[in-house]
Order: sequence, then structure tokens, then C-alpha cells
Amino acid sequence: SPAQKLIFNRVNGKRPQVLLQQVSAPEECYTLAHEENVRFVYEAWQQVEQQLDGSRSGESACGPVQYIEKTPNPGLKNFVPIDLEEWWAQQFLAKIENCS
Repeated sequence: SPAQKLIFNRVNGKRPQVLLQQVSAPEECYTLAHEENVRFVYEAWQQVEQQLDGSRSGESACGPVQYIEKTPNPGLKNFVPIDLEEWWAQQFLAKIENCS
């Protein structure tokens, strides 16, 4: 039988807050420039997604174009993308096991 897979349900698409306190890890500090860069990239990506959605529904004739590979690379035929949700779940469980 296949291994059981942990599923973490998100509220409103947000990542759940971790309840474990990391004692040894220093708190991350973000500079104003870092926050500005993150905000810029986030807002720019939101615009691209809106324009892509608009072009799919026929609202706009020009705008971003989504790349779709016409001839797949034969070297990638056995490629399996990583399941980030599963990876995060494993990391979470490893932290719990290491703390106990």
C-alpha cells in the first residue's frame, strides 16, 4: 500500500503559523529595501497574472504571453516535480521529532 500523505489545509490560502518556537534560531530582520523589493515583485506578478487571465478570456489582444514548450526535452521525460507541500510536511515533522 502507498505511504500515507500528510495534508495541511490552509485558511484562505495562507500558510498556517508554526506553533513551535525555534530557540536557537535568531529572529530574521528585514531591511526596508528588502521589503520594498518583495512588495515590488509581488505587485508586478499580480499585474502579470491579471493580464494573463484577461488575455485568456479575450479581453486583451496584447500583454504577457505564457510560454508553452512545443517540443519537450527528451532528457526530462522521467522528470518528477517535487511536491512542496509534502516536503514542507516532512520538514515540519522532522522538527517536531528533533524537539521531543
